[in-house]
Amino acid sequence: MIVFLFKCLLTCFLLKMENSNLKYKIGSTMIKGVGTQTIKKLVTALGSEEAIFQTPKKKLEKIPGIGDYLSQQIAEGPKILDDALREVEFAQKRGISILFYNDDEYPKRMVECNDHPIVLYKKGTANLNKGKFLGIVGTRKMTPYGKSVCEDIILELSQRHADVTIVSGLAYGVDICAHRKAIECGLATIGVVGHGLDQIYPYAHLATARRMMEEKGAIVTEYPSGTKIDRNNFVSRNRIIAGMCDAVLIIESGEKGGALLTAEFANSYHRDVFALPGRAGDLYSIGCNNLIKQNKASLVESAKDIEYLMNWDGNSQTNIQLSLFQELSDKEQSIVEFFRTEGAMQINILSRKSQMSISELTSLLFELEMKGVVASMPGNMYDLAHANGIR
Repeated sequence: MIVFLFKCLLTCFLLKMENSNLKYKIGSTMIKGVGTQTIKKLVTALGSEEAIFQTPKKKLEKIPGIGDYLSQQIAEGPKILDDALREVEFAQKRGISILFYNDDEYPKRMVECNDHPIVLYKKGTANLNKGKFLGIVGTRKMTPYGKSVCEDIILELSQRHADVTIVSGLAYGVDICAHRKAIECGLATIGVVGHGLDQIYPYAHLATARRMMEEKGAIVTEYPSGTKIDRNNFVSRNRIIAGMCDAVLIIESGEKGGALLTAEFANSYHRDVFALPGRAGDLYSIGCNNLIKQNKASLVESAKDIEYLMNWDGNSQTNIQLSLFQELSDKEQSIVEFFRTEGAMQINILSRKSQMSISELTSLLFELEMKGVVASMPGNMYDLAHANGIR
């Protein structure tokens, strides 16, 4: 009996400690006017999220980039932390996972993006790092042509790549079509929403959202419960769709629209962007055709095009000997070692493994290509070159 009571007390103590830590982490995201980079700057300067709320205002003001306004917002700590604790308790009651940016479960692809959310809320069983991730987005006014191609591509991918996860925004049109077809084909699918997980918007998609959460998928957001439905939030969530994925496919889009914003985010994150072409003059093909004309997206008509461009069927191995290489710098040599041991990989994956920035890697890979050591391939993939020529 004493042992049982001790275990209960220990469990309560550990839960209280966990809640306290989460309270400070979530609280840091609730400070008005403070974004991702500022929070990281504060944590670097002060040592932890907890220290942000325990540091005197005068000391906060002296941190570069903080100043009087932000330090005053941080001084509202007690109220912010009360709200944060309520969010922790809400998440625990609803089975919602709270993912901090340096947690193992946080999407590693997203961490590569400078404007990634500090915290993500996830409801569902989806692994945000396992397998291939394809974002599929487009107009809310999808045509029969767009619906047919969207469904065909997902079906074909599911038949050859069971590890593909389809990511979209749970909106009308292309988004919900992609989610429902993914479920039908047995693929995991993730909906990134622009509100808290105390609701589902649009309400008409509630049943689909529940199926997603029950069948290998998830609903993900950066917003706490109680967040009002706001257009700007849906614009902001597009960066998460782009950042979580290896590539983004635009099915249909008018001349303007959220799908084009997602394509812009994807391009800025060095993700592959694909677009379904349409007939000249078709209202909901203008956006896709423009992306292709401006070289901001590759033309895609089928799943096979995506497989080729992403090199998802690539099984090539290299037998090149280091003795054949020119003299390499230490960083160049370390990149070569990654390719030798693990084979071809995308630049974003190499960035995670090497802990080098995308910009630094781009420069190093270019130098290695010029030396004939590395070859670039479709799908933003790189690998060693054969001794007898580029593959």
